[in-house]
Amino acid sequence: MAGMTKLREPSRANAPYDIARVRADFPILARTVYGKKLVYLDSAASAQKPRQVIDTLTRVYEQDYANVHRGAYYLSMKATEEYEGAREKIQRFLNAKHRHEIIYTRNGTEAINLVAASYGRNFLKAGDEVIISELEHHSNIVPWQLLRDEKGIVVKVAQITDQGEVPVEHVARLIGPRTRLVAVSHMSNVLGTILPVAEIIRLAHAAGAKVLLDGCQAITHLPVDVQALDVDFYAFSGHKLYGPSGIGVLYGKEALLDAMPPYQGGGDMISTVTFEKSTWAALPNKFEAGTPAIAQAIGLGAAVDYVSALGLDAIGEHELRLLEHGMARLSAVKGLTIYGTTPGKAGVISFALDCAHPHDISTIVDRSGVAIRAGHHCCQPLMQRLGAPATARCSFGLYNTTDEVDALVDALGKVREIFG
Repeated sequence: MAGMTKLREPSRANAPYDIARVRADFPILARTVYGKKLVYLDSAASAQKPRQVIDTLTRVYEQDYANVHRGAYYLSMKATEEYEGAREKIQRFLNAKHRHEIIYTRNGTEAINLVAASYGRNFLKAGDEVIISELEHHSNIVPWQLLRDEKGIVVKVAQITDQGEVPVEHVARLIGPRTRLVAVSHMSNVLGTILPVAEIIRLAHAAGAKVLLDGCQAITHLPVDVQALDVDFYAFSGHKLYGPSGIGVLYGKEALLDAMPPYQGGGDMISTVTFEKSTWAALPNKFEAGTPAIAQAIGLGAAVDYVSALGLDAIGEHELRLLEHGMARLSAVKGLTIYGTTPGKAGVISFALDCAHPHDISTIVDRSGVAIRAGHHCCQPLMQRLGAPATARCSFGLYNTTDEVDALVDALGKVREIFG
């Protein structure tokens, strides 16, 4: 199976990746589970946090916490400075043109729902088409179904190949005169597929359609330049980027965000309020009603600093070595099937064993201290396409090692011992 998959060629420009030093930054990796050293292979669900992020959260709550934008006293001004400073870090991380194009949300899911509720509800009408793909997370399926049921839009689905690829031509043949939005994952959370998003964006724009990318997986593995991509909306979650949970980001082009009405009403998103009428604050406040996730946003800024210091190119090279090793080792396991073998995939491997259900696999390897995910991964339509009720999934982060991949393979041997 591994021989079927040609991985992206890593460059060799960066200095050697100091994995021991990286792992020392993550306190949780020093703990044991059932008396075994923890092997955490579920970063696609949620990544562990480096000490730099943990210390930032502690410091904010212990020394610098206050509400933002509202106070003329030291703590409030300090918190506001850091909160908005984190927004500037994210702007640079994505290479967004303007700081106010960065909208804080609770997570990537809310970022997509914001676009569906604000842009979709106000700029799409009955008969207009939204294109998604077969490998989408529920977060990029259900919001469009809700809009379909409310507004009468049409949701079209681009098919994947048996290897898990979304060919450009599969998207191109769905784009027509009624296409208004293409909403696809940048990278699959199940198969590791990296979609040809630059070409998809070009085709969509040529047809007058906008593009939203679900970047929740890609943001941790690949450099993302929203201006170079010319993408209209980009959504991601902080907790997958080694930051806190409860914070996410929507990037949107200034002109689109300006034209969109507020997503929620409340404090800080208004300019004026009377009982007769309210007017809205300028971007980004228009989309950030209420007291925000202050410490979490600042913590996400610390996570961006951490990842940026390591360098996504260096992280990518390290993870590609893990992927190549994992594909080779898992392919050699008797009775194991890997789902997703398209060239250029990133650090996610979904698989099944012929002798055990994925939930049983996960339970048994957990007793060896190995944490992997099992289930449909919030991708039930994709599971139907694969003909699998569920899969087991290992996913790599910047702190994993080939020894940990080997520990998973050893633990899978115990699964076969039990189930035969």
